[in-house]
Amino acid sequence: MPHHHHNEISGSRLLITMLLNFVITVAEIIGGILSGSLSLISDALHNFSDGVSIIISYIALKLRYREHSPRHTFGLKRAEIFAAVINSSVLLIISLYLFYEATFRLIHPQFVQGKLMTGVALVGLTANVLGTFLLHRDAGRSLNIKSAYLHLLSDAVSSLGVVLGGLAIYFWQVYWIDPILTILIGLYILKESYKILIRAVHILMEGAPPDIDLKALQKAVEDIPEVQDIHHIHLWAVGEGDFHLEGHVNVNDMKISEGDLLRKKIENILTRCFGIHHITLQFECNQCKQVGLIKK
Repeated sequence: MPHHHHNEISGSRLLITMLLNFVITVAEIIGGILSGSLSLISDALHNFSDGVSIIISYIALKLRYREHSPRHTFGLKRAEIFAAVINSSVLLIISLYLFYEATFRLIHPQFVQGKLMTGVALVGLTANVLGTFLLHRDAGRSLNIKSAYLHLLSDAVSSLGVVLGGLAIYFWQVYWIDPILTILIGLYILKESYKILIRAVHILMEGAPPDIDLKALQKAVEDIPEVQDIHHIHLWAVGEGDFHLEGHVNVNDMKISEGDLLRKKIENILTRCFGIHHITLQFECNQCKQVGLIKK
């Protein structure tokens, strides 16, 4: 029930930020055309991508809490990871487009109405700050929400840059600052989206969670007196923070009832010390000592 309640709260915040982004998009496209500002239009495209990404994030959030089924035995938790991949990939493409347009503007400078550019950018900045505030609380709990949060945060930063650029154009007529701002916005988007993409792809490729030390995990289990060694270790994340482990444990000869107590002891260590809640262990007896963490 708490998960469901958290899902509803996050979903409502996502919907509010989605509406904010589409309003900003329309305002900045109109303002960019009227003022001749490329950075304002680029900020509008960024906001539009945010609105689309938030729709994807909202759908993924709904799918995450669906019950397991015979067809999807892990549930649909990875929908959030797919959403993060889509969102970050779209941002990478937008960044390349911004670089192209900004380069053209540097070669062929164009007149920009700094006053109008500044006013519209201030509207975008206000809305982006509000959206960032709405998603800040849940950004640390979900890679999906974090990707949407970073979209909005990068928008707020870029809107602030556009405001400052608009003021510079209005007071000093430095029109070249518009494409320079566009390139800086693009670089920031590129950096943040790349980090999310790499992390999400790592999860999809069944990579071990980077925060869990496999050698330390192996030592913690093998320090138990009844355990000879643990091998065939496979550790992966199904979704954000949802870690699974399977492994073979070479144990001393014992009764089945004693083996069940040992299993519970190992599971308690793995859960308490490493945050792993889904554990599958296969006990073996009088097997040769295995070398390495994973044996194929």
